[in-house]
Amino acid sequence: MSRPPAFTPPSGVRARRLATERGEFAVLDAEPSTSPAKGTVLMLPGFTGSKEDFIAVQPLLAAAGYRTVAVDGRGQYESPGPRDDEAPYAQAELARDVIAQAHSVGAPVHLLGHSLGGQIARAAVLLDASPFVSLTLMSSGPAQIAAPQQQRVKLLSDALAVLDMAQVWEAIQAMEPPEVSSAGDVVEGLRDGDDLRRRWLGNSPAQLLATGRQLCGEPDRVTELADLGLPVHVLSGERDDTWPVPLLDEMAVRLGAARTVVAQAEHSPNTDRPEQTADALAAFWNRLLRS
Repeated sequence: MSRPPAFTPPSGVRARRLATERGEFAVLDAEPSTSPAKGTVLMLPGFTGSKEDFIAVQPLLAAAGYRTVAVDGRGQYESPGPRDDEAPYAQAELARDVIAQAHSVGAPVHLLGHSLGGQIARAAVLLDASPFVSLTLMSSGPAQIAAPQQQRVKLLSDALAVLDMAQVWEAIQAMEPPEVSSAGDVVEGLRDGDDLRRRWLGNSPAQLLATGRQLCGEPDRVTELADLGLPVHVLSGERDDTWPVPLLDEMAVRLGAARTVVAQAEHSPNTDRPEQTADALAAFWNRLLRS
């Protein structure tokens, strides 16, 4: 789980509900001070994450002239979703949610997905690329996650089958050491902080079960994505235990994509190194404006 620097939106970032044809979603919306905006960015968080994972980069991107809308997906944190029915969390359904969000925000938009969010974003553009100007895959690889991370997701799924969310939280707290790395674990240590606990409890267990299986069984769809011709940016930290960095390098080559490796960052460059991450994102979108 990414650890956002805060859960209270900073100045210029507004928490609100986004109404779409597929229901309401909780978002953090940051408008640039200059008008008009250079573009609008829809941001999708990863597994066990939330819109707050982008809270450090949103003001920086606003200063660069971009409006950003970070969203809790269906069944994530503050967006409603069934807790015992996995059908609404099929990848195609989540992709349709993203397309609806893009239209409500004001398509065409730049689409950015972190980790699991990147695979949902990819599914969305493969379903309908017309609402999107570009796609940024942040720490999100070509297919299923690495074997050690699959084992962690399986442990979580096994726990969710017999325990409620509060019991799973307590079990994870007991199992993790006091200090854990912010490295590339899909399910990192969830230790400390009422905000993190509240976010965990807000997640739908059905959503976690369904998307966990997706992470462990995602097929390689890089060729399909390359054939679209949509501008793509592959961004990651210099170390990633979820999808090894050489695998992300190779994916970028296959896509003909822009490639950024953020120094001294791991699986969550958006929280590890927000300034460098925001600079790289804005530079990519600025190049598209000039082309």
